[in-house]
Amino acid sequence: MAIYILRKLAFFLGALFIASVAIFLLIRGAGGNVAAVVLGKGATPEAINALAHTYGLDRPMAVQYFDWIGNMLSGDLGRSFRTNESVADLVTARLSVSIPLAFSGLVLGLLIAIPVGTYAARNVGTPSGALLALVSQIGVAVPVFWAGILLSLLFGVRLGWLPTGGWTDWSVSPWGAIRSLVLPVLSLGLIMAAVLIRYVRSAVLDVMNQDYLRTARAVGMTRTEALLKVGLRNAALPLVTIVGLQIAELIGGTVIIETVFSLPGLSRMMLANVAAREVIVVQSTVMLIVVFVISINLIVDLLYGLLDPRVRATR
Repeated sequence: MAIYILRKLAFFLGALFIASVAIFLLIRGAGGNVAAVVLGKGATPEAINALAHTYGLDRPMAVQYFDWIGNMLSGDLGRSFRTNESVADLVTARLSVSIPLAFSGLVLGLLIAIPVGTYAARNVGTPSGALLALVSQIGVAVPVFWAGILLSLLFGVRLGWLPTGGWTDWSVSPWGAIRSLVLPVLSLGLIMAAVLIRYVRSAVLDVMNQDYLRTARAVGMTRTEALLKVGLRNAALPLVTIVGLQIAELIGGTVIIETVFSLPGLSRMMLANVAAREVIVVQSTVMLIVVFVISINLIVDLLYGLLDPRVRATR
């Protein structure tokens, strides 16, 4: 197991290095003359050169890259060109929106998908099982922004139960913040649940057809007992993998949902800074998101190795 973990950690560090180089080169290459953009069309060459020197934009690219990585490792994510605010402060201020939104959407999706997918698998071939499979298939085809709009029209406009947009800060009213997140979380969670239900159903069906489950039932276990005590671990393997992939998809979903519901989250902030060509803000924010996604993949790989000894022996 130790060799397996070390191998995965080496891959993790290598992926982070490659990703950081790609992000640095792509964002700097697309940003143009950042100092000229910040100062505007009327800026003199002297002013542009002075600003570039202040922020180190006139140094060799390799030096800029290693300075950026070194500063990130020490907790310094840089500063905004336009407002001179710390990127770390900008990111931290918006995590109170993005983290509860993404985490709650994931938890809601799992809470719905695991029991519903298991029920659909156990009742395959029955009207209820077929209905659940059909509903999940329809849910997969629904874009997350459309789900958000439909939920807003129903619960916000028609029934008036929940706000259709905007944000109440946690420090002002925790209950108001929760109300602001209900519809966005439902939008993310329901669409994710529709995707996960199909995988849970498929995984449970596969386990139910295995010889070891039939053996467990032959020694006296009920169908449910055999599934929970013997088949659950094997059914969890593909689910762990797909949940890891869905977390990456979840980040893309939060970009859309934060825009639909006018939430001041991290994704919406990043889009605004892309339009403003805030190179350092975008560069550091994207890198943080990449670190998160690759870390999730590392956790999934380690869980996979823990659940299935065969993986540790072959990878």
